[in-house]
Amino acid sequence: MSERLTVTPLGPYIGAEISGVDLTRPLNDNQFEQLYHAMLRHQVIFLRNQVITPELQRDLALRFGDLHIHPVYPHAPGVEEIIVLDTHDNNPPDNDNWHTDVTFIETPPAGAILASKELPSTGGDTLWTSGIAAWEALSEPFRKLLSGLQAEHDFKKSFQEYKYRKTEEEHQRWLEAVAKHPPLLHPVVRTHPVTGKQALFVNEGFTTRIVDVSEKESEALLNFLFAHVTKPEFQVRWRWQPNDVAIWDNRVTQHYANADYLPQRRIMHRATILGDKPFYRA
Repeated sequence: MSERLTVTPLGPYIGAEISGVDLTRPLNDNQFEQLYHAMLRHQVIFLRNQVITPELQRDLALRFGDLHIHPVYPHAPGVEEIIVLDTHDNNPPDNDNWHTDVTFIETPPAGAILASKELPSTGGDTLWTSGIAAWEALSEPFRKLLSGLQAEHDFKKSFQEYKYRKTEEEHQRWLEAVAKHPPLLHPVVRTHPVTGKQALFVNEGFTTRIVDVSEKESEALLNFLFAHVTKPEFQVRWRWQPNDVAIWDNRVTQHYANADYLPQRRIMHRATILGDKPFYRA
């Protein structure tokens, strides 16, 4: 098999399809480096026809770093690092909003690996958008205003209590998660720790307010930024096929899982790679 991976960009700002690699076999260092740098450059990369088990998915994710154990989502049997996103009529999706995964912790994920396991006959696409492209499209005076501001991120904004009352055990797990994850602050603009690029780092899923300004100013700024970052120009849309894998840089992207397939079912497996504390450096 050729050592060289083929990288096909899917747009000018974000997204690339990767071929020439088989994730069911351990990658050598050269292959992994190519995969890693493609993810850094294109922010989200996609691979078709990868029949990976939860164990293989976990092992690949561990090459990128330590893994996050989600406080409320169920996991694959025997593999707690792989969360199972199984959505259907009795468990409707809660990720059909623009969000960056798990920004409610001190060290939000650096990345994630998502594998499709069961898909509806049509629909269920996922969209990603580039916080780097969104930042670079802003005017210089506006960038100056945002630099150095901080915003609050809150677990409860996306994980609302009423959704976790099906059983006493589920509600207890939710209460424990809330106690463990009080609201915290991250910079509005984040510097990528590897590439040094700046990216907008507020998302509709978890960001509640910008703390350095008045309530009305915060609301106006966030409404503008939530709309701006999701302009189609900064996006890529992926139409899933069975056994597709997506790997993305969670530090500089947001994503949206389309919930247009109910009452059909959609099952995805996700590994979440822990990151570092977001910072801003001019």
